[in-house]
Amino acid sequence: MSDLVPVVYYGGLLALYFFWIYGIVSFGLDLKNKIVPGLKQYRRGRTQRDERRTQDDERATNEEQLY
Repeated sequence: MSDLVPVVYYGGLLALYFFWIYGIVSFGLDLKNKIVPGLKQYRRGRTQRDERRTQDDERATNEEQLY
């Protein structure tokens, strides 16, 4: 009986820490593969939108000056 207690104890700790570590690793991979690329795409889209808005404003200003 006394040999079974440490096996169960360490087995339980191994199971708990396995899922805890798995969750941390999974979260890190989600950050790397989904969140960071999504943020980069969002920033790239905002930059392109701002550049397009600036070009449209300049074009409108030039057209107003022509008339």
